[in-house]
Amino acid sequence: MTIPEGMKFYSPEADVTAGRNRLPHWDQQGRTYALTFRLADSVPAHLLRDLRLQEEDWRRAHPEPWSNEEEKEFARKFTGVVERWMDAGAGSCLLRDAGCAQIVAKALHFFEGVRTRLHAWVVMPNHVHVLAEILEGHTLPEVMESWKGFTARRINERLGRIGTLWQKGYHDRLVRDWTHFGNVVRNVRRNPEKARVPPGQFLRGESSLAMLF
Repeated sequence: MTIPEGMKFYSPEADVTAGRNRLPHWDQQGRTYALTFRLADSVPAHLLRDLRLQEEDWRRAHPEPWSNEEEKEFARKFTGVVERWMDAGAGSCLLRDAGCAQIVAKALHFFEGVRTRLHAWVVMPNHVHVLAEILEGHTLPEVMESWKGFTARRINERLGRIGTLWQKGYHDRLVRDWTHFGNVVRNVRRNPEKARVPPGQFLRGESSLAMLF
């Protein structure tokens, strides 16, 4: 498959910014990311606290960049566990409300072609998955702050509530290649069915490129 002009995956030769999003994460200019952010009450706090401690220990023993085998191990030990907790439908599930889900969907698309290029996304009742390119001149923290800050204000206004909406931080993975890209597309696409979320309680979209997978 030919990579569309300007699209880039993780490169071991390119400059990397090692920032902190609760845990260390890697940021490369103009790359493609698999992203997850969730409502503040989507995972029971005591479960998340214990898992974070385990994850910190594992990351210290496995510095990035990771091999394919390490990626799979991380997913099995940590990402998969959190996704199962989220898919269980814990918390208020405010995004089940169609108006709240539309606020998130519109925010994801607001800077399309300027800051981001979306390829697959789904707004679930208590979390959001996104596969997107962060375009040159913009950073992942900048984009995430914009998405989460704007949607928190608008959703709180809609529901007449105050306080924290989103869990602090987010989960991000640099997409390595087309195989990884395709796997992320399929995971995003299947999330509602896997979590047994009925139609009308989620929003989902794909780019023409993602539809090839």
